[in-house]
Amino acid sequence: MKVVEKKLKGKWVLITGASSGFGIDFANIFAESGTNLILTARRIEPMVELKKKLENLYKIKVEVIPMDLSIKDAAINLYNQIKAKGITVDTLINNAGFGIFGEFINSSWEEEEKQLMVDVVNLMHLTKLYLKDMVAANFGYILNISSIGGYQPSPLYASYSAGKSYVLNFTEALNYELRNTNVRVSTLAPGVTATGFQETAAKGKPLSLYQKLSMMKSRPVAETGVKGMMKGTPSVMPGLFNKLSIFALRLTPRKLMPFMVYKLMKVD
Repeated sequence: MKVVEKKLKGKWVLITGASSGFGIDFANIFAESGTNLILTARRIEPMVELKKKLENLYKIKVEVIPMDLSIKDAAINLYNQIKAKGITVDTLINNAGFGIFGEFINSSWEEEEKQLMVDVVNLMHLTKLYLKDMVAANFGYILNISSIGGYQPSPLYASYSAGKSYVLNFTEALNYELRNTNVRVSTLAPGVTATGFQETAAKGKPLSLYQKLSMMKSRPVAETGVKGMMKGTPSVMPGLFNKLSIFALRLTPRKLMPFMVYKLMKVD
């Protein structure tokens, strides 16, 4: 079922983190509706394969631009490369991101800095660059990927959840600032989803019982995010289990939140 509105057919969507997980889901969702794609990520081979598949299936145009968003100025370099191709981006999906699992004191600064660049800095920079173009045209959509972790302090994912909290609050504020325009900015806050994120972040360590029980399939989560973006919903949280979890946390004394989240995420 198509979830993208017809007015985006033939236009261009930029999807970051397009080599795996949600990135592939978003690419399929937009391609099915006839939207042209710009795919970007560090790994070029998976994107080239995806390009061939989607161009053959849906007769759309797909551009592949490899880019490492953990590097300073990656956002402006990507923006300039797309401008040089004469492409106008009408939809931006800021999907690229990764997390570091474990106690903060044990992770290297190099890892933390890269995470911050991908999850926050270049996400914000791309948003600023494309918002100016979209507001000037009085048309456009941006979906920033946050996380259920952005709603609470998360021991073992301390810096990751802090970054996602930034994305959540940043995007909700932008949504209000743009209320009198035809530009829509939304954030998707998934819970545990079968994208391979947890396995990569935890470097092969097994999932906790909570993670196994709350796991959602990635395609429905991505569809929920796109639907919310099209409506201009400030923040979108997929799944009843996730909504109930956050509601329960709001009723919990704040000093108990880290303890509860730690117990849910820890693998004994």
